[in-house]
Parts: sequence; structure tokens; C-alpha cells
Amino acid sequence: MRHLHFGRRIMNFSELFKQSNQLCRFSPNGNHVANCSSYRLIVRDAKTLQITSLFTCIDAINHFEWSPDSMFVLCCLFKRAIVQVWSLEQPDWRCKIDEGSSGLTAATWSPDSRHILATADFNLRVTVWSLTDKSVFYMKYPKGIRSGLDFTRDGKFLALAERRDCKDYVSVFACDSWQLYKHFPVETSDMSGIRWSPDGHFLCVWESLLEYGVYIYSIDGRRVAYFSAYQYALGIKSIGWSPSSQFLAVGSYDQKIRLLNNITWKTIGEFTHVRKFEQNDDVVVYKEIEKKSTYEEQVTSKFRVKSQYEVCEGSLTVPTLKPDLDKAHPKVGVGIMAFSNDSQYLATRNDNMPNALWIWDVHKLRQSVLMLQTSSITAFSWDPLNPRLAICTGKSKVYMWSPAGCITVDIPNDPLFHAQSIDWNPSGDALALVSKDQFTVCYLTDV
Repeated sequence: MRHLHFGRRIMNFSELFKQSNQLCRFSPNGNHVANCSSYRLIVRDAKTLQITSLFTCIDAINHFEWSPDSMFVLCCLFKRAIVQVWSLEQPDWRCKIDEGSSGLTAATWSPDSRHILATADFNLRVTVWSLTDKSVFYMKYPKGIRSGLDFTRDGKFLALAERRDCKDYVSVFACDSWQLYKHFPVETSDMSGIRWSPDGHFLCVWESLLEYGVYIYSIDGRRVAYFSAYQYALGIKSIGWSPSSQFLAVGSYDQKIRLLNNITWKTIGEFTHVRKFEQNDDVVVYKEIEKKSTYEEQVTSKFRVKSQYEVCEGSLTVPTLKPDLDKAHPKVGVGIMAFSNDSQYLATRNDNMPNALWIWDVHKLRQSVLMLQTSSITAFSWDPLNPRLAICTGKSKVYMWSPAGCITVDIPNDPLFHAQSIDWNPSGDALALVSKDQFTVCYLTDV
């Protein structure tokens, strides 16, 4: 391992491991890390990275997912319409779900870790497969949207977006019996997604990008609130609940975030991603500066470009791309957002300002930090336990921010390793950095 210092913590980087399709995830209990390499599923101990299990599928793995109890792993083989399930406690146990001519577009675990929900091609149906008694339950008319199925955090209910007779509906199922609990129409013209609040009290439903509309429903189907910021322009691009369920952040194509509260459902804050930024005492601006080095220094560092952050003062212009508005889903507006674990901070990326990361203080309803990178931000993720943010930009570096400051850290293994995505261990003491075909684990330990 290679050691680097980050404040009072040491960052230890593991060696590089092969993976495919950026499939690398820590288990929910934090004890294991799994990755896929073509048709193999490799499970390692999260601390030692020694291989504990090796499973072989019948074809290349397109997607995998840990069960909530960390005892099973499902692997999707979309071309064959097959789901293979593996057990960590019983390596000889086998399970194969074959959707046959119905096809397979997605599969996910139920909260009890004993049922798998498989979505057929063309969204013909969602099938609930039981791993205990081999029973099967069908849910009809699922709508073909990415965020059309969501469980409450306590695992009691499942909400399913449906499309029947050219109208949008939501069905709520009880997860203990898979019986229909409530079925009700929603007022959207073209529903784009649904999401439960973390406390399970409210269901958020939002329109497609052609219309700005957010609807809040109770679990019994009553409409609690409706919000629309404007009309006759591209609408919602991203949406997210705070972990405390107090706030709902709505990012849109007009490059703004509206923050709604869960009492009056009115806007309590509006965050704008401005191109011309005027410096003020409340906002700290960090700008990544690449260092010029001599040829000897480049050879010593294997031609790795060194960089560091500088605090900028005065007004500045945020680098901006001109989006092609003639194309579908133009690169403009708030495309990525994430709340910190304590709901105090909200990190966002405006897609036509891909080099800038904006951090907002939700408690004070103002901007706190602006980070300007030399390359486009590909991913960022909060520490599950602390207000600490990890960022990657497709380079052989990882960037870390906390209220105490921020740093840039070279990934020491290989200058050609370009981190594209991040996955934190639920314990918060390690994170996996994933490139196109490799990954490394960074351990954070107190000095």
C-alpha cells in the first residue's frame, strides 16, 4: 500500500484490481467489496482485500447488486434474460431466474433480501420471485421510466409507477405479502419518476422534462402539495430528499435549485448557478492549479501532472459550455445533486459548468463553497457518516472536501488510472475509486 496524509488522517491506497463495466460495490454491512470481471463475480474482504468468494456466471455480467442483509448477490445477464443469485454463506447454493421470452431490463432486491423484482422487456410486467418458497407474483402495467419503483426505507411498502389507458397511476404494495395496499391516479401528464421521503411519510412524483411539476402524495393517495416554478420551458432535471426528510431539492434546466420544506411545501431557498461569480465573505472559492515541473520532476513522478488548490478572491467567471439546444436532453441545468449525511450541505453540478462543484449550506440557505477543477467532474459522493465529500474528474487523482478545507491527492499506483466513479464503504473509513477497467481502495485511518 502507498501512504498519503490528509489532515489528521492517512490515506492508504491498495494495488489495482481488474473489473469490467465499472461494477464495484461495498456490501451494505461494509465487510466485503465485490467486483465483476467479465463473467466472474469476485468478493473480497473489505479490510484485507483477500478473495473470500469467486463465482462464475454463464455469460458476461451486466449488473450486480448486494442484498440488503449482505448475504446474497444477484447478477444480471440481460442478453440471456437471466438473473443468477449467489450466497456468501453457502457457496454451493445455486439460484437462476430465467425470464425467457419476456426478456430482462432490470432486477433489484426487496428489503427482506428474500425476494427479487425483475422487470421484463418493454416494461410488460414486474415479477416478484421468492427465494424461500419459489412463489411468483406479477405486477402489471409498470411505466418505462428509470425511477419508477421505490421502497420505503423501513421496507414496509413498495411504490410502483404505472401507465394505464394513457394515464399515470401509482400502486402501493405491502412488502410482507405483496398485496395491493393502495392504487390511485396521479395528476401528471407524463410522470418521470417517484421517490419516497426517507421517513416514508410522503411520496414525491414529478413530471417529465417537458413540464415543470412536482406532486407530493401521502401513502393513502391524498395529494398533499403541488409545486411548479415556471411553465413553457424545460423543467425538472434532478430531484433529491434530504436524509432528515425536512427538505426536497428540485434541480431544473434553468440552472437553479429550489428547496422545499416538508411543512408548507413552499420554497424556502433558491440556489442559482451563476456564470459571473462575485466574491463575498460567505463563500470560499477553491481553484485547482496545475504546477509546472521540470523534466527531471516529471520523470520522477512518472509524468504525472501535480496540482493543488488556491483560494481565489475577487470576482471571476465560471467556465461554461454552450449547450446544443437542438439535441434531446441538452447539457444544461442541475444534473447531479447530493445531500450530506447530516442534511446540512447540498453538493451540485450544473451540467453546462462541468468543471465547477457548488456546495450549499442548507441550514443557512446560502452558498458555502465553489470548487473549480481543471477537468469535468465525473462523480462525487458524500461520506456516509461525516460531512466529507470525495470528487473525481476522470484523472489519476481524488479530491476531498470537508468544512476544514480541501485537498487534491494523487492516486499513487499508475498515472494512467483515471478515476470515473466512487463508492464509499458504509463505515466511512474507505472508498473504492473505479476507472474504466480497474479499481483501487483508499483507506482513511486516523493518525
